Amino acid sequence: MDVPTIKPESAGQTLASSLANRLKQQITSGSIAPGEKLRLDDLRASFGVSLSPLREALSRLSVEGFVVMEDQRGYRVAPVSRTNLLEVTRLRLELECFALRESIGNGNDQWESEVVAAHYRLMKLHKGEPTPARLQEWEAAHRELHQKLISACKMPLLLQFCSTLHDLNDRYRRLFLEGNPLDRAVADEHARIVEASLDHDAELACSLMRTHIERTGHNVLAALTGQ
Repeated sequence: MDVPTIKPESAGQTLASSLANRLKQQITSGSIAPGEKLRLDDLRASFGVSLSPLREALSRLSVEGFVVMEDQRGYRVAPVSRTNLLEVTRLRLELECFALRESIGNGNDQWESEVVAAHYRLMKLHKGEPTPARLQEWEAAHRELHQKLISACKMPLLLQFCSTLHDLNDRYRRLFLEGNPLDRAVADEHARIVEASLDHDAELACSLMRTHIERTGHNVLAALTGQ
């Protein structure tokens, strides 16, 4: 049986970048469990690539905090921990709220339209049975809304940092959702954040975003530690 060879998703993307993105998706979704050993030969055969781009992809993910490099023993998915979750939550509070404030200040009609569209897609997914497939769609739409809200900040590095933090946080939220239903209060929180953002009320929008991130972090932490 032929092994499907992974290819760059765009002309400007390297093979290592495509591999890093695929692996990151599997880690954040929980397909590859926290602490799991990443065997190079198995990954090479699975993705149909050579060791060189695979090692580069894993090195990138180790810098971002998704993978741990072990001396003489290869690579392992980064474990989850109370300390790491608290750090990710704290950084999200600082950087995402700052990015939102800047985005609201710069936001134009196109930005508003994109935020409205992203929010509409997310709200549709709050309805109906929370099947695994629907939860995957919800996660993608949830990420898109958060990205659109801060997309007008005009700071590419800040957006990159926020994206990485959101992905790191996704690992914890998905572990939480394995044993807990989707929190219906989140829909109201998103609606209020969007409304304040479209009103260009940065103070209120950032306050609501801070509460949203803090409450989610608290719920996930309680589930993680069994408190």
